Amino acid sequence: MMDKFKKIFVKSNIGRFFIYVFLIFWALTTIAPLVWVLNNSFKDTDQIMDSPFGFAESLNWANYQKAVERVDIIRSYINSFIMSGSATILVLLFGGMAAYILGRFEFRFKKFFTTIVALGLLIPAFSTIIPVYDLMIKLNLINTYPALILPHVASNLIFAIFVLSSYMSSLPDSIEEAAIVDGANRFQIFTKIIIPMSRPALATVAIFSFLWSYNDLFSALILVSDRSVRPIVVLLNEVSSRYGVDYGLQAAAVVLTIVPIFLVYLLLQDYIVKGLARQGSVKE
Repeated sequence: MMDKFKKIFVKSNIGRFFIYVFLIFWALTTIAPLVWVLNNSFKDTDQIMDSPFGFAESLNWANYQKAVERVDIIRSYINSFIMSGSATILVLLFGGMAAYILGRFEFRFKKFFTTIVALGLLIPAFSTIIPVYDLMIKLNLINTYPALILPHVASNLIFAIFVLSSYMSSLPDSIEEAAIVDGANRFQIFTKIIIPMSRPALATVAIFSFLWSYNDLFSALILVSDRSVRPIVVLLNEVSSRYGVDYGLQAAAVVLTIVPIFLVYLLLQDYIVKGLARQGSVKE
């Protein structure tokens, strides 16, 4: 009864009207703060204090110039891409191999391992920071790239296995059987058939892993506080504390911080939509 009501509501003009109103409102609450920060990044502090919601009179790039010259934002960009990019690649590599085993093979204790993977999603990352910090000290990795790469790989691997195994298990068995008949081994099947067919799911995992690693300020403050290896989120936190009254510089730093996120999403959005659509269409 409820399902029929939902279908009628969605197909009706009134239902569509309320859905569009809700989506427009949600989009405005998301886009408006970004537009506000971008607009203020072209104003100096006095202009922001006098008219925080007024439009910038011109495209003044002074704040961006200060962000590049004064706080060494380029170096922090490089550090973030090295750490987040490496973590994402390793997550896709190890997560893809583990997901192939869980999603395409039948073996003893498979349900047990699948349950363990699902339960791993319930463990908050904050609860592991003390043993991770202690381990990094023992390995002498504090203030190095691996100090963030390895924890990010471990924290995102569970999510990657869960998503990729669900996607790979939905792929038709006939393609894999045909490849075996043609003489392909398991490695060839995995690299030349399963991986290309799983690109939407891989893109979904890649963008979420990259964003979670890129935005992880908590771990970065503890594990890589040195200026030579600090990622951009630590730099943004430093700008907020050191240049607290320079609101124009803060706004410019925020804009520069979120630019890579938009670029990654724009490059992978088609694959993400396809992956989520396929995940929603699979029936057990």
